[in-house]
Amino acid sequence: MMKLSPISEAEAARYMGVKGVPNENVRALLDRYEPIVREKLCPAYVFRTADVSVTDGGVRLSCVDELFTGEDIRRHLSGCGRAVLLAATVSAEADKLIRSTAVTDMAAALAVDCLCSAAVEQVCDRAEKEIFAEIEAPFRTWRFSPGYGDLPIQLQRGILFALNAQRRIGLTVTESSLLVPSKSVTAIIGISDALLSAQTERGCEGCNMYGRCAFSESGGCGR
Repeated sequence: MMKLSPISEAEAARYMGVKGVPNENVRALLDRYEPIVREKLCPAYVFRTADVSVTDGGVRLSCVDELFTGEDIRRHLSGCGRAVLLAATVSAEADKLIRSTAVTDMAAALAVDCLCSAAVEQVCDRAEKEIFAEIEAPFRTWRFSPGYGDLPIQLQRGILFALNAQRRIGLTVTESSLLVPSKSVTAIIGISDALLSAQTERGCEGCNMYGRCAFSESGGCGR
């Protein structure tokens, strides 16, 4: 079972909308709740590889029935013959902890929420390291998630089905394509035998929410 390392205070503070160095009150909240969050969460991930074929209509992954549409995913997987599908979560304990904290202290609940978000990123980063220590990938892209750029968020359902994620890590999706538990991620990572040169830049500029969310105003979400 994966255990979380100390959760990045800087990452959590950035999710809170803090620009620059967190003040004393924010640091106190994060210091108080970081060990609680780390103790409660139960991180897990699943993955599988798929063959990639780029068509005029979009990108086809061999283990997913749906076609991945949009120019961003076509560009992102250009030159990739394979891809890794990844689903990661820090468990329903995150949602429970956020709700229970909000009953008495909304500021603390925000800190917990953002610590949980930072924890998911940690899990994804560690998952990548473990996955690519196991499988051969001369060159690879960064993680690209449904809902990012012009890739429809509705594709999360097909990814979860391909990964059997509900049975394996308890991860499901609502009718409106939101992941449950909420502190979870699905992503596609392209694999190529040759150096990749035509990828979408990682950051706010590649997202269809650029200029319309708090992260783009505070320097980016770090995706």
